[in-house]
Amino acid sequence: MKRVLIAAASVLAMAAQVFAQNPDASDWDAVLEDARGETVYFNAWGGAENINAYLEWTGGQLKERYGMTLVHVKLDDTANAVAKVVAEKAAGRNERGTVDLVWINGENFASMKRQELLMSPGWAEDLPNWQYVDIENKPTIRTDFTIPVEGLESPWGMAKLVFFYDSANTPADDVPGSARALLKWAKANPGRFSYPQPPDFIGSSFLKQVLSELVEDRSVLLKPVDEAAFDSVTQPLFDYLDALNPLLWRGGKAFPQNYPAMKQLLADNEVDIIFAFNPSEASSAIAAGELPDTVRSFTFDDGTLGNTHFVAIPYNAAAKAGALVVANFLISPEAQARKQDPAFWGDPTVLALDKLDDADRVAFDAIDLGVATLKPDELGPAIDEPHPSWMDRLEIEWKRRYGVAN
Repeated sequence: MKRVLIAAASVLAMAAQVFAQNPDASDWDAVLEDARGETVYFNAWGGAENINAYLEWTGGQLKERYGMTLVHVKLDDTANAVAKVVAEKAAGRNERGTVDLVWINGENFASMKRQELLMSPGWAEDLPNWQYVDIENKPTIRTDFTIPVEGLESPWGMAKLVFFYDSANTPADDVPGSARALLKWAKANPGRFSYPQPPDFIGSSFLKQVLSELVEDRSVLLKPVDEAAFDSVTQPLFDYLDALNPLLWRGGKAFPQNYPAMKQLLADNEVDIIFAFNPSEASSAIAAGELPDTVRSFTFDDGTLGNTHFVAIPYNAAAKAGALVVANFLISPEAQARKQDPAFWGDPTVLALDKLDDADRVAFDAIDLGVATLKPDELGPAIDEPHPSWMDRLEIEWKRRYGVAN
């Protein structure tokens, strides 16, 4: 018994030591002092030039203001960053980890939280710029794919699934207003629609959108997958995909790898309808010369998926103070206004504009959201994201049924 008590005390002591090493975001002067000179390795998706350029601008601001360096570690899949932290924990590397900050949400957040791979809870709501965050009107800021956030990650942007079409080729009256209407449209326009191959995030989101529309009881999706009921719950989705698959671009025998590849299909007039998780994406692509200025946006009548994306700090990050400074800067009014501008990115803000001072509100009001961006009252209802376990399970089943090698 004595040995057990000694061992338990040792574990608690080690845990306390690790906790003590975490910077206190409520003591911001100390955080800034510790962050100076640090290099923060920010693991974030690197598949879009405008986002990469935004992070390059962010790095310049952080260097000038705080004397720290931001390195964008470009990912093609956030799960790769999670795997790094998992491997480091397994190897006993509980300090000086290689991932300081990660762009994350959904199943990757759920996985890191479940495995206790994140820095201790609460830090996000202690950041100085948290005072501007719209927690009153944006519930997904504190609930990530049904999983309580508990201050383990800091919000970075809002997302809403929106569809795009080229009005030069497709009349506005012809665009579908639901998943069922999309299938009917595809029958009338074979080969003119596709979606990225899961497990690409955008492709998997299409599966969840269709399932959310067709499922008999949507509330079942807010709970972890029940394997005994999986087949019956998802039968409407796979019946739908069985009918849609032969009507897709290239007869469903190939799929675009990701959203940029799907966007190129619209630009090349190979498909007529695409979609993204950003209401300003079409306007941003027009501003960048990636899509013609005749492209317009629409959503489904009864709603589309909506969520928040975040940044999180691994438990063993080497530059925790620097990561806090980055997270705080990313939710500053200046950084959020630039991010919402389609000329730079077009990602909707997590801030409440009525919490900002006059100068910051003017900066947001001056943003030209672009000809293809729907107004907030045109976006329609937001459908809750399913529990993260649904994405994993749907991807496995999709691959079994339809998986192809691109």
